Amino acid sequence: MDEAQLHEISSAFMPGCVVAAAAELDLFSALGDESLGLDELVDRLESDRRATRILLDALASLGVLDKQADRYSVPEALRTLLNAASPGNVLPMLYHRMNMVRRWSRLAWVVKSGVPAAPESSIRGAEADRAAFVAAMHTFSLPHAERLIDQLGPPRFTHLLDVGGASGTWTLALLRAMPGATATIFDLPDAVEQAARRLAGSEFADRVALVAGDFYEDDLPGGADFAWLGAIVHQHSREDNRRLLAKVRAALVPGGRVAIRDVVMEASRIEPPLGALFAVNMLVGTATGGTFTFDELAEDLEAAGFTEPTLAVRDAGMNSVVTAAKR
Repeated sequence: MDEAQLHEISSAFMPGCVVAAAAELDLFSALGDESLGLDELVDRLESDRRATRILLDALASLGVLDKQADRYSVPEALRTLLNAASPGNVLPMLYHRMNMVRRWSRLAWVVKSGVPAAPESSIRGAEADRAAFVAAMHTFSLPHAERLIDQLGPPRFTHLLDVGGASGTWTLALLRAMPGATATIFDLPDAVEQAARRLAGSEFADRVALVAGDFYEDDLPGGADFAWLGAIVHQHSREDNRRLLAKVRAALVPGGRVAIRDVVMEASRIEPPLGALFAVNMLVGTATGGTFTFDELAEDLEAAGFTEPTLAVRDAGMNSVVTAAKR
């Protein structure tokens, strides 16, 4: 590490904030496929003229916008990614990352106090932020789902319980791998609503049951022989995870199995690097969440009544998988 690298790291937030602010302002939708001048955009955004010009020029300097003769447009290569109507758009992840920035900016205060940063809504509002989080998890997971399930075997099951299954990304990928199986998605009501919209009219609609609830408070639906916990355990303490895993065990039939997809840390806790940084994200955003080693996850599984904990897939990011069987 040298001085130049240190300055590069400390200023890395700047481009991301510029792009995410444009997304939050719905700037890319305002442009669409058009080429517009500053005053036209100010009218559409109902924004401040000076501030809008500075933001537009920063976006153009990054290559996120094209600028020709004082008119701005979205480069053709980015239009699908930044179009809210496109199934492959990345806008939810941009919204989510900007919400992360608001929490991360309080990191020194969090370390001093041990208290997570207070939630601060974006210009879009708290409800839109929550919807963006659920959609962002779909955007993040979709490119990895089928590959990861192939690495797993795929697991064999007749009925899947997807705990905290959000909008159904992993349920659908698992059902594609097991054409005769069915599934239940259990999550908070707003996530279940997104799953219902994604499933409506699809080939999976009659294979998936949707159950709204809070796994902190409610028992899980029973009868599954395979349970999937995707990116769940990092949100909670080990004690909370043991209680949740005990609920998962109670919901499984004899001989059922559980799979935990998450970051898995080495004993040093500095590898993988993404996991060390993700622990900071849990620090600023949750009261007790973090990242865990395989030994910790294995201990928690065994304490909840599971046996044969195995690191089935090792990944440098969020896609390690730990499996275990119901004792």
